[in-house]
Amino acid sequence: MMSLRSRLPSFDFQQMVVYIGFIAIFLFFAVTLYDDGFLTQRNLTNILLQTAPATIMAIGLVFALSAGEIDLSFGSIVAVSALTVAVVLQDYPLIVGVAAGLGVGVAIGALNGVLVAYLKLPSFLVTLATMGLFAGIARSMTDLRSVPVMNETFTGIFGSGKLFSLPSLVIWTAIGVGVGHLVYRQTRFGAHVLATGDNPRAALVTGIKVARIRLYVLMISGFTAGMAGLLYAGRLQAAKYTLGESDLMTVIAAVIVGGTALNGGKGSIIGALLGSLLMGMLNNGLILMNLRVSDQMIVRGLIILLAVAVSLRDSKR
Repeated sequence: MMSLRSRLPSFDFQQMVVYIGFIAIFLFFAVTLYDDGFLTQRNLTNILLQTAPATIMAIGLVFALSAGEIDLSFGSIVAVSALTVAVVLQDYPLIVGVAAGLGVGVAIGALNGVLVAYLKLPSFLVTLATMGLFAGIARSMTDLRSVPVMNETFTGIFGSGKLFSLPSLVIWTAIGVGVGHLVYRQTRFGAHVLATGDNPRAALVTGIKVARIRLYVLMISGFTAGMAGLLYAGRLQAAKYTLGESDLMTVIAAVIVGGTALNGGKGSIIGALLGSLLMGMLNNGLILMNLRVSDQMIVRGLIILLAVAVSLRDSKR
């Protein structure tokens, strides 16, 4: 089993790609879109704000993939959690609404985890099924209507507020990345997650509760998706069933680009942050270049293919 020391970040090929790619794409847009305002403080801040929910979701997905599992349902969890907090806040205090929104995310993650860890069902098929299930629930919760969030304290904390001139979304991103990185790299739980993804049979022999690890990582993914739902509801001051629909490809791409292996046993929270910012910067730059939506989808698809190719190439070394 891996020791804590052996899990210290290493400058490998896949992680080098995300750093080089991030700098290269930033410089490309900085030069070609200089007159279009790419480098303005407003635009760069907007990229940070727009990528905050995706970054939070990416943290949970890093844990799931590192343990050898995958979660495809986080987009649906975002919608259900956002709608839950929006509805609850209409009649109950802030703390109840937040607890309800996050609780829904954890509960769905626990459902996924039980089916995967204890009924031995493949996480791909389980979360594909729950993705459709809870997407349908999100649509039926309010009959496709948007639900406004009128609680100013909530929207300030999770959306438009600032602390020491820093937007609350940036603060939540920093907290999420900091806590996620600490747990992933410096705790026994993080070591067990990586050991489970690297070789579950060996991990089981050494005394690691593999089933429990699989349950926990999917619960973490559900929690982070629930948190992303709160951030969406806070920033938009409303919740709708479409929230999270377009995040699946973006978040998976961010995590894979950031150095997390598809087959488990390796990942990076900091890499996921850079991958998320890279995808956000890419979306922003393509829009400023006035590319058609179809062209933007093609470019993002090619980026994902490249990321998967690099991930598989690196995993065979």
